[in-house]
Order: sequence, then C-alpha cells, then structure tokens
Amino acid sequence: MRIVVALGGNALSKRGETLTAANQRASIRTAARALAQVMDAGHQVVITHGNGPQVGYLALRGGAFPLDVLGAETDGMIGYVLQQELDNAYLPEAKYATLLTQIEVDPNDTAFQNPTKFIGPIYTEEEAARLRADHGWTIGQDGAHFRRTVPSPRPKRILELDVIRLLLDQGVVIICAGGGGIPVVQKDDGTMIGVEAVIDKDHASGLLARALEADAFLMLTDVEGVYSGWGTPDQALITHLSPEEVAQMDFPAGSMGPKVDAACEFAEATGGFAAIGRLSDTLDLINGTTGTRISLHREAAREA
Repeated sequence: MRIVVALGGNALSKRGETLTAANQRASIRTAARALAQVMDAGHQVVITHGNGPQVGYLALRGGAFPLDVLGAETDGMIGYVLQQELDNAYLPEAKYATLLTQIEVDPNDTAFQNPTKFIGPIYTEEEAARLRADHGWTIGQDGAHFRRTVPSPRPKRILELDVIRLLLDQGVVIICAGGGGIPVVQKDDGTMIGVEAVIDKDHASGLLARALEADAFLMLTDVEGVYSGWGTPDQALITHLSPEEVAQMDFPAGSMGPKVDAACEFAEATGGFAAIGRLSDTLDLINGTTGTRISLHREAAREA
C-alpha cells in the first residue's frame, strides 16, 4: 500500500519534556524504527511531520524571522535527523529525500483573524500573561496549560507536488510537507511570498494523501486514538468513525478536530482509510487492531 504517515509534533517531542537536540533525536529515533517496520512490511511510505514545539521554541529567540522562515528551518532540522535515523533503522542503501514544501493558502482565510494553532512550549497562566503583554501574542488554553496560538489557514495547493511524484516514481522515501508545509500566498503579480502562519500538519498531510491517491493515511500522536468524553471519568476510545458519525460530533479545533476532519476528507475522496493513534502502534493501526479508524464502511475484522 501507499501510505502517507503524519508524525505529530508531540510524537517527535514528548509533551512537557525540554526540547534539546538529544531529546529530539531520541524521539525521532523511536519514530524512525516504527516507520522502518512499515517499510519492512512492504509498504510505500511518504512521511510528513509536525513542528509546533520546534517552531515555537525558535520564535522565542526574539522574532528575528517570520513563521514561514522558521517553519523552513525546522523542516530542514527535523528532516536531517529523521533521514539519518531512518538510515540507521532500516536499509542504508534505501533512498531518502527531505523536500522543503511550499503550500499555498488563501490570504483572506478567516483563520488569520482567529488564531487556534498551538505552537511552542507550555506555560503557566502567569507566564502566559507576561508573554501576551511582552510580545502581543495570542494565548490559548491547552488542557491544564497555556500555549501560544497562531493563524492556521487551510492548505489549497502543494507547489512541489510534481517533484514529490517524480521522487516517488524513483523509489525515494520522501519527507515532505513538514510542519504543514511553508505557508505562501500568491500576489497580484503572480509571484509567491511567505505569510505569518502555521498550516495544520494534518490538513496539509490529508491534502497530500488525496493528491497522491494513497491507500491509507496515518496520523501518529501520543494518545491511543479518538476518545468520547475526553478528560472525564467516562472517556472511552472510539475504534471506528464514519464521516457521517463525525458530522454529529464536536472535537477541539486546536487538537483532535483537524485530525478527524482531515481523516474524513481523505476517506470520502479516496475510499481509503485513515487512522489516528500512537506512534508505537503504527503496524497495528494499519492492520486495524488498535487506535481509531475513519472510513466509509466498517471492516469486518475490526468488528470481530
């Protein structure tokens, strides 16, 4: 199968853990081993990843560069380590490439007036208030903590899509659309320019999966799947969802909402399945024995 695998930013940097080069490499090494198992099973893999923690930390350096440039910087950093760890975990003779990927967004997207995308580390309420005052940041509540929020416009077009297809045809394992891609808009004269935003990684990965006509779309994170009653004593894992069922439910815009939306769009456009779950369960997600699967029809094996 052709599988687009989206590695969540929190799968590459453990929630609450100090973001250091050593910690990030350890997390990426774990991710590379999971991906190597998928490739060893004979699947063609296209890898995307989040960068919320990483780009947020870079933004703390004083704002010398806009978010699109910081996104490109983190894409190169994560891609470099991921390629190296894939070499170590799989076949060194395999071909890998990290591609900085520009993704066009609409400059009139309402997301620019309603920042919901979490980036950077977590803060206490007091720290958040100080950063809001010092930098003019928008701050949102992420569970029991606070984090910076930035605009997250919907992706429209992947500029390097033809290059990605050429690399796939040559058997290259591609790391692309990192951090949701580098957000750009088209000016009146037809030229492109970056914008101050972070595209949601799951929506960008879903757009990529649809464009590549993938068989499956995996979103790997640090939780087992999608839950009903999340954070309450009655929370329960949802093993399967259809787009019709999702339409009757409500998920947080800053966390699980984009994942289930992207999963539904993929299932409806391709007839394939999307799955949301833990990085450590990657093969089981493909086999349908854990996590949350989103598809048009329930598979008999999952019902058994």
